[in-house]
Amino acid sequence: MAKHLFTSESVSEGHPDKIADQISDAVLDAILEQDPKARVACETYVKTGMVLVGGEITTSAWVDIEEITRNTVREIGYVHSDMGFDANSCAVLSAIGKQSPDINQGVDRADPLEQGAGDQGLMFGYATNETDVLMPAPITYAHRLVQRQAEVRKNGTLPWLRPEREKPGDFPSMTTANRW
Repeated sequence: MAKHLFTSESVSEGHPDKIADQISDAVLDAILEQDPKARVACETYVKTGMVLVGGEITTSAWVDIEEITRNTVREIGYVHSDMGFDANSCAVLSAIGKQSPDINQGVDRADPLEQGAGDQGLMFGYATNETDVLMPAPITYAHRLVQRQAEVRKNGTLPWLRPEREKPGDFPSMTTANRW
């Protein structure tokens, strides 16, 4: 039986990709709180010292993009420039516009139950009995490791840890051909 390592990586809340996701999520949440029918396609780009929040948003709500961004970065733990990123001094750029008429045309329907998807995709995964949360073991344990790292950083057990961590999880596995 052939064996190999299967690696899954989980990045912590301070990784630029996760920061970007959390900012976009926070913007979406703030808008939906005021306007449940809003259409939000929010993308965020993070680079040392700068956050760019952009996209197409059609809503009656008003949210403070800069405040949401700074609060999110602050909650993650980037609160001083010696960490390489600082919620209080980073540049926050907003490039938000209204949803394009082409996408709007593909989404709006007379019957709300027949709403189109515009340019949005659908992602899916699979369940397995490898873990109690029904996720594959490598990604489950990688997620748990970075969650624990965040916990011990925030509670002061390991104050020298920084918000950005990447933790791969390597697990021995049988090849697919031999597994089934």
